[in-house]
Amino acid sequence: MVDYSLEAATPLTEKSAIASLQQEDLSLRYYAAWWLGKFRIRTKAAVDALIVALADEDHRTELGDYPLRRNAARALGKLGDKSAIPSLIQALECSDFYVREAAAQSLEMLGATEAIPALKLLLKTGVEATKQLTGRPHALEPCEAVIEALGSLGATETVPLIEPFLNQPVVKVQYAALRALYQLTKNDVYGQRLVEALKGSDVKLRRVALTDLGAIGYFPAAHAIAQCSVESSFKLIALKGLLKHLAPETNVSEPAIEIMSLMDSLL
Repeated sequence: MVDYSLEAATPLTEKSAIASLQQEDLSLRYYAAWWLGKFRIRTKAAVDALIVALADEDHRTELGDYPLRRNAARALGKLGDKSAIPSLIQALECSDFYVREAAAQSLEMLGATEAIPALKLLLKTGVEATKQLTGRPHALEPCEAVIEALGSLGATETVPLIEPFLNQPVVKVQYAALRALYQLTKNDVYGQRLVEALKGSDVKLRRVALTDLGAIGYFPAAHAIAQCSVESSFKLIALKGLLKHLAPETNVSEPAIEIMSLMDSLL
């Protein structure tokens, strides 16, 4: 049995982490891929090694999943090297749900507009797949990650494809749809629905809504975010997200000052 405990692993350097990706010890390879992403090792050697790991066939569970590929996909998004985009698009076809999810998230981080057709294809499958039972604690496709990626990548043609997910039974997927539809249409209706979600009874879902509002930079939500019944750390992250979407730093606008004042009140 492979030990996936990251805490118990031996400290690495860039050189030893890259070398570890070729070792027989599967737990060490898994840790090395995580380590390269965690510490943002942006060298060509690190990126190339992770791209190779993204196609690994050795590290496979009894259920047929690919833990090493998952960590490699996550790390490649964090490293920000666009040379990984073709391999990440290919990873969207992997049989492992979590590899597809990580690939979609990393393609979003890399601003990979060339991935839009492949992401659309996954979402089309997801429209029907979300109605099915898979025997796993998730739908057949990583719809939440794919929808968020399409919104961030500005895929306006996918609005009709995303709209049905507003009625999806999984609330986090509904929120992802609201987030993406606001990004793609700038219609306040979607932003206001996320603001209303801040009043929900489930604190975990309130945190998700906060994250989504920060990600889309929905300024009308500023005071609702500051007053939301969650930990201050989550509110500060969301407000920081709003701030990033405002005017350039050289022009400190009135809305920016207002957000900074709200942030100060939470400290």
